[in-house]
Amino acid sequence: MNELNAIIDNARIAFEQATTPADLENAKALFLGKSGRITELMKGMAALNVDEKKSRGAAINLAKQAIEVALNQRRQALAHNQLQAQLQAEALDVTLPGRARGQGGLHPVSLTLERIEAIFGSMGFAVAQGPEIETDWFNFTALNTPEDHPARSMHDTFYVEGGPVNAPNLLRTHTSPMQIRYAVKHVKQHRATLGTVHDEGLFSGPMPEIRVIAPGRTYRVDSDATHSPMFHQCEGLWVGENVSFKDLKFVFTDFCRTFFESEDLVLRFRPSFFPFTEPSAEIDIQFQSGPLAGRWLEVAGSGQVHPNVVRNMGLDPERYIGFAFGMGPDRLTMLRYGVNDLRLFFDGDIRFLSQFQ
Repeated sequence: MNELNAIIDNARIAFEQATTPADLENAKALFLGKSGRITELMKGMAALNVDEKKSRGAAINLAKQAIEVALNQRRQALAHNQLQAQLQAEALDVTLPGRARGQGGLHPVSLTLERIEAIFGSMGFAVAQGPEIETDWFNFTALNTPEDHPARSMHDTFYVEGGPVNAPNLLRTHTSPMQIRYAVKHVKQHRATLGTVHDEGLFSGPMPEIRVIAPGRTYRVDSDATHSPMFHQCEGLWVGENVSFKDLKFVFTDFCRTFFESEDLVLRFRPSFFPFTEPSAEIDIQFQSGPLAGRWLEVAGSGQVHPNVVRNMGLDPERYIGFAFGMGPDRLTMLRYGVNDLRLFFDGDIRFLSQFQ
């Protein structure tokens, strides 16, 4: 019995000294393996008589069971230690602040559009919206654009499959069609109740003034440092019975000085030509201070609404007159923030865009 007790004690010591599952299996083999101490004792029982075999076998089995208990206890201890080490390695310190996602913001061009809408809104202008896939009528014909005008050619305009062959649909080249749509809807709302109809079917009765801006995306086949196939425009329209070029100059001058926050800003109206206005003018601005001081910069086109366009709105051009203008919010954004390449706004570089938040 003393021999068996010694074997049990030696097994427990060997198991405790094992630091890995592999070491433990090697220690097990010394006692319970094919050539282990317990196995050798079992083989030696062949020379004993029957009574000795019973007592000796029972003692050896008790020793074997004690060794197996010690083995299983050490296995559980090693597994527990391994789990604790894994948990420690993968532990999260919940007391640390989390990794917050960066807060986004509006695109610089969106900021400009909001600013434009707010300024003209303070002057009583509504904001019109319309489809980006437009019909030939609203995009060209209603705006007095001749059939042979270059803007109607394939190399200037993105046409869309599925429309009429003689007047296919297209991605709008400006936001002026929204002015026509707004005016036509406005006239229809008042035609039946507020006035009479001219012999040509034109509305000539009293009607509230049409005062609207039309901001949005537009598309042309063009791409360089100052142009993009997709860009933004904001058109403005004011039609009434006594709206003059003087009103145009006052409204746009006030807008530019408010937008750029400069009373020293000077505007210049240069004679030009647009199919939808007559007379027409390009609008230039000049800063009196800063990096652009002294330079004339073109920012918009404008003019008195052409009688044919007034007629296509459903109004009598003998009674109604007005002005229109069109400007590029992208260019205004470039001037406001001192950016000299339009493509930077649409490359999606977060390092660039985050400067405007």
